[in-house]
Amino acid sequence: MAVLLEVCVDSVDGLEAAIAGGADRIELCSALDLGGLTPTPGLIAAAARAPIPVYAMIRPHARSFAWSPADAAAMLAEIDAVRAAGLAGVVLGAARPDGHLDIALLRTLCERAHGLGTTLHRVFDLVPDPARALEDAVALGFERILTSGGAARAADALDALAGLARRAAGRIAVMPGSGVAADNVARIVRATGVAEVHASCREALAPDDSKGVELGFFPARPACTSQRLVQAFKQTLAAIG
Repeated sequence: MAVLLEVCVDSVDGLEAAIAGGADRIELCSALDLGGLTPTPGLIAAAARAPIPVYAMIRPHARSFAWSPADAAAMLAEIDAVRAAGLAGVVLGAARPDGHLDIALLRTLCERAHGLGTTLHRVFDLVPDPARALEDAVALGFERILTSGGAARAADALDALAGLARRAAGRIAVMPGSGVAADNVARIVRATGVAEVHASCREALAPDDSKGVELGFFPARPACTSQRLVQAFKQTLAAIG
């Protein structure tokens, strides 16, 4: 069975590199250095021409996963924009202050996204009861859960990921993400039995504007999706299959 590769990107260059490298699906974001935020209208427009499915992150800011009513209204508008652009799906997540999934808001968001594909993002890794959250995600109709198994890196939570995959029992996909790379993906797939994985396949770039870094305009360690790394990832997955 072929294992699907989803690549997260936050620029047009990254989008083009992921497609050229053979990615099977795109998670479209802005600000991957913050874990991914809602992509800009220009990036959404570019992704609408992609030959593979594109799922847009719906996350208006990086302060919390407990959204205010104003945040929720923004997320509904963002879902509408993704639908209007013709993208394949959205990536959603919402939590209550106690850490459990915000079922009421997620139901509202999923209803607004009806007809689009839906991924539950790594808000899942913060919940106090992953088994319950998985059942909630199934009931809400999510296609998959993006998760590191609650660890900083998916490779450090193989038992947890395997347990989630067993509990899912084909009702929802469990997609490992965070620190997944060509040199560890075979171990992750074999230990968990998952059918799809998520990676950034980013390559470090040299900062070309030290003054801009000093002033906070640019990250100190810039990176961008690498066609070469996506290709290496796909070759490894092909060997597993």
